[in-house]
Amino acid sequence: MSAVLYLAALLVSLACMVALDARFRLVLWRHPRRALGVLAIGIAFFLLWDLAAIASGHYRAGESDAMTGIMLAPELPLEELVFITFLCYFTLVLHQLVLAGLRRRRAR
Repeated sequence: MSAVLYLAALLVSLACMVALDARFRLVLWRHPRRALGVLAIGIAFFLLWDLAAIASGHYRAGESDAMTGIMLAPELPLEELVFITFLCYFTLVLHQLVLAGLRRRRAR
């Protein structure tokens, strides 16, 4: 059970972002194609960043009982892809929340 704790925490956090997005129609529920495009670009950027760091020897996967041990590439665990996805999606949701707050403030 402990072998999936980190992945489970990431997936629960991602699900919370999806629920928040769906409730307030911030990103994917407002402009799905645009949001998926921006999300894909962000994920690709950070994956390339990680791959470059791995290739140059600056990064290697840590070992933890809380991780699955599933590697997508040498030194690139599955959890890293899920974390990058969460990070990019969180950034988009946060950006839209801030913009919505600013719009509401200006309307007053």
